[in-house]
Amino acid sequence: MLRVARRLPRYATRSTQHETRNMSDKKYVIGIDFGTESGRALLVEVATGREIAVAVHPYANGVIDEKLPGTDIRLEPDWALQDPNDYLEVLKHAVPAVLQQSGVDPADVIGVAADFTACTILPTTRDGTPLCFLPEYRNRPHAWVKLWKHHAAQPEANKLNQIAAREGYDFLPRYGGKISSEWFVPKVWQMLDEDPEIYAAADRIIEAADWIVWQMTGVEKRNLTTAGYKSIWSKRHGFPPKAFFRALDPRLENLVDEKMTRDIYGFGTKAGELTSQAAAWMGLRPGTAVAIGNADAHAAVPAAGVSEAGRMVIIMGTSNCHMLLSEDDRIVPGMCGCVEDGIIPGFFGYEAGQACVGDHFAWFMETCAPASYTQEAAAMGVSLHDLFEAKAAALKPGESGLVALDWWNGNRSVLVDVDLTGAIVGMTLATKPEEIYRALIEATAFGTRVIIEAFEASNVAVHEIVASGGLPDRNRLLMQIYADVTGRPIKVAGTKQGGAFGSAMHAAVAAGEAAGGYATIQEATRAMAWLRDEQYTPNPAAKAIYDELFAEYKQLHDYFGRGGNDVMKRLKALKVRVLKD
Repeated sequence: MLRVARRLPRYATRSTQHETRNMSDKKYVIGIDFGTESGRALLVEVATGREIAVAVHPYANGVIDEKLPGTDIRLEPDWALQDPNDYLEVLKHAVPAVLQQSGVDPADVIGVAADFTACTILPTTRDGTPLCFLPEYRNRPHAWVKLWKHHAAQPEANKLNQIAAREGYDFLPRYGGKISSEWFVPKVWQMLDEDPEIYAAADRIIEAADWIVWQMTGVEKRNLTTAGYKSIWSKRHGFPPKAFFRALDPRLENLVDEKMTRDIYGFGTKAGELTSQAAAWMGLRPGTAVAIGNADAHAAVPAAGVSEAGRMVIIMGTSNCHMLLSEDDRIVPGMCGCVEDGIIPGFFGYEAGQACVGDHFAWFMETCAPASYTQEAAAMGVSLHDLFEAKAAALKPGESGLVALDWWNGNRSVLVDVDLTGAIVGMTLATKPEEIYRALIEATAFGTRVIIEAFEASNVAVHEIVASGGLPDRNRLLMQIYADVTGRPIKVAGTKQGGAFGSAMHAAVAAGEAAGGYATIQEATRAMAWLRDEQYTPNPAAKAIYDELFAEYKQLHDYFGRGGNDVMKRLKALKVRVLKD
């Protein structure tokens, strides 16, 4: 059930206090969130956290997963690329748009920061020029950006995990026992395997989060978050030794020193200042502070008001990212990573995730919604999503007789296996579309419960959930189902722009106190972030039914996901073989 609670008085008091300041005293920061389909810029008032203006710029080439732009060159299954020029266009359009909307003087903008979906990487020349910008490499798929959901490096990930386990390297447990095909080294290794000329031409291979900062500052600096979670780096041990990379492939032995760097910087650190060129693109002043890059989910944690242990932040959108702070360094099977200072300095930051959530529901709408439902929604003047939410909300838990597996885009946590696929069990000729829709929502909630139980089994506490991202605003039914399935209250972050707002907070830290910002991200969190009045509270009767359904989900989860029946993988392999023939 939805419970309304009063906002903590300190937020109202703080806001009222700062409203008395003169406009000329106010300072602002800009956070830029580079997502899967678009980039958004958010202008935020430093003292209060008040959001002044937001602008979204869609990527012209979006997700490139069928063929390279302007060519007939088709991509194989599981590829997902992007055009780095789309990222530059965000700087040139979204940032000037928020300045124009707000009327804020660029002189009063004290800092800029960016976050990215990760792991998203690209090969460049020594000066940062993407190889896909060069005519001689334009038609080579490996010269383009590999988006986070590029899964074609699974063979390399499998070999990496086998070699690391065989040779006894101790980093695998930090990543839940497996390195994902989504991550840096498998993607680079795939490039080397399939197009060694592109690998040789790449003077640098870099996370997009660090590349965009390079374009703004003229300085190449790499961030701790993506290095720790995606590139097998740790604060205490650095990267794996050269012997590990040599064991993968002798040509990779010097990957770190030749194409990366061992200099890693914590977020909130000032990476540099806007160059004259970047300032002209963005409509800002040259010399404006630019923060070290960050990953989107990690930036969203302080934006949700969380800077202490035991409160899980779930960033809910295209995928789910589960972020959790702890004072303890523990091994949690199936996690995406545990990185010291990886989210908030002074804590071990745990990351887990589900690779298909919002994408799950979009797939259903695009492929399974009957024409009659589309017509009904139009007649009612509501969206198709709203119609399905209303119809599904009228159902009782368990009423459909369905249970689904949420693996339409593979499983990130806790199985770490992109070759798994989706399933729905219990379908009959009487099954209604809204029943399927609700079963898909429930499946993603069950996947989140698996993650929470994995944390608890490893003595990492989860007391409360704070939701962020796009879905909490779009689907109240989904939020209630998550509360009922997990048995935990769910609060909602005040901002609807978790990544961009968190980046803006880091921009305030990079600018520093002297410029009107903050000394630490904890100070910025206390001053700028807030939670909404609404809270979703578990319904005990629904929780009891979901406990039964979850038991069925777990049996299917383990049977298909832990080797009981590898039919999903066999079918996927057959598909790939047929498409290649």
